[in-house]
Amino acid sequence: MTEAEDRKPQSDEARSGYDGESTSEITSEFVLPKGLAVHRTGGEAETTSEFALPRGLDAPHVTTAEPEGSAFSLPSTYDARSAPAAFTPPTGMPAVSLAKDVPWQDRMRAMLRMPVTERPAPEHRPKTEDEGPAVPRVLDLTLRIGELLLAGGEGAEDVEAAMFAVCRSYGLDRCEPTVTFTLLSISYQPSLVEDPVTASRTVRRRGSDYTRLAAVFRLVDDLSDPETHLSLEDAYRRLAEIRRNRHPYPTWVLTSASGLLAGAASVLVGGGVLVFLAAAAGAMLGDRLAWLCAGRGLPEFYQFLVAAMPPAAIGVALTLAQVDVAASGVITGGLFALLPGRALVAGVQDGLTGFYITAAARLLEVMYFFVGIVVGVLVVLYVGVNLGAHLNPDAALVGAQRPVVQIVASMLLSLTFAVLLQQERSTVLAVTLNGGVAWVVYGAMRYTGEISPVASTAAAAGLVGLFGQLLSRYRFASALPYTTAAIGPLLPGSATYFGLLAIAQNEVDRGLVSLTKAAALAMAIAIGVNLGSEVSRLFLRVSVEKRRAAKRTRGF
Repeated sequence: MTEAEDRKPQSDEARSGYDGESTSEITSEFVLPKGLAVHRTGGEAETTSEFALPRGLDAPHVTTAEPEGSAFSLPSTYDARSAPAAFTPPTGMPAVSLAKDVPWQDRMRAMLRMPVTERPAPEHRPKTEDEGPAVPRVLDLTLRIGELLLAGGEGAEDVEAAMFAVCRSYGLDRCEPTVTFTLLSISYQPSLVEDPVTASRTVRRRGSDYTRLAAVFRLVDDLSDPETHLSLEDAYRRLAEIRRNRHPYPTWVLTSASGLLAGAASVLVGGGVLVFLAAAAGAMLGDRLAWLCAGRGLPEFYQFLVAAMPPAAIGVALTLAQVDVAASGVITGGLFALLPGRALVAGVQDGLTGFYITAAARLLEVMYFFVGIVVGVLVVLYVGVNLGAHLNPDAALVGAQRPVVQIVASMLLSLTFAVLLQQERSTVLAVTLNGGVAWVVYGAMRYTGEISPVASTAAAAGLVGLFGQLLSRYRFASALPYTTAAIGPLLPGSATYFGLLAIAQNEVDRGLVSLTKAAALAMAIAIGVNLGSEVSRLFLRVSVEKRRAAKRTRGF
């Protein structure tokens, strides 16, 4: 007997044992007991699962035209006759085409405010080597430019617009810049299937140098001009020169400008020649003390605290010496030179344009500066009141109306404010005239029309923002040099002083009312400047054209 024939009977014996017909004594727990018959249903397997229907339950069988579908198959409820319009019409989607003769700020701002999928691609070729743009270096240049703009006090939206313009000038159209109070970041994704490249930079020091700010704007303007072939190396070289440039005014000019600003502000609130000289001396002394604290590395909070003391001390000293002079004018003039109007306007502008984190940080910075001023003035006023100085809070109700003198004083205040901001000499005259116009509008509405001071301030600040934005668009520059110094005459210096004086004399309710008025005036200035800027942008020329392209050439 062969080996195959020897295995065959064993197999039959095993099967007979499974059917219950075998008489073999060899069994196991898996063998059915003898006498138990199992009904067989053909040759189908007996295995089942919890998803199988129980026996005896009949379910209707639905026949489908396409038993196996995919993600690209039309749904069963689709009807071609009642289907909605196609996503991409045959004639093409309407695309926004911005006029090329408008400033780059308006073009980039308009693209940043529209959805990413609707932004037009760059039309000109990138200004780089033949093999394509060096993405890490372009992003680094973009961050360095954004750092200078943010450190100079530019608004977050304008900084993003500048960064977006630099990237697009080198052909990087899939860029997303992000700006916060101290952090800049930018992300570039070459395509939907490639990994993005991200870079960031931290702004650690900020200062007021509008000459450097204007130079950076000119660099961005040259990069955005398709007719100006500025390579990446040339852009780096110009950026290094901007960083190395010295301030346009020496230190003694800045100190003198601080004194003249305080003197002009004291004349605005009714002071005479003696008040002018006293306010100027106090502001210059405070400026030198602030420079000394800055050289020692003290934070800006203490610099503002120390700078606010000398004008208040001189006003109290004149009152104790019984000199016939308005001490309120001396102290108010010193406060005008310290109020952080630039940071306030930038903070409110960021909030109105949707950059709430940056706006909150800027306004918190303004609050710290203001608290420093309050502490410095309150300490001096408290000491003066205890020494017997008779300071009259009702002097705020007596305001001498000298239109010609006050207009000249407001223009002098704007001019000196522009010098303190390190503006270019070519912009000083324009901002001086803008500040004079602002005071004329405020005086006409407040004194002649007897309108609320908050409404008068908002209207004057609106004109400042409107004219500043128009001048910046005419010169393809930043609007800050034309607006920040012009709002100087509108700052709430007198309301702040009289509120602090009332608190020092234990009239807390009266002091809080005056400080609330000062806060309302400050918000009116910031909102008015931003509103005037937005009104000027309503005249932005945007042309809408049909992009003639087939559906398949653009994808989805």
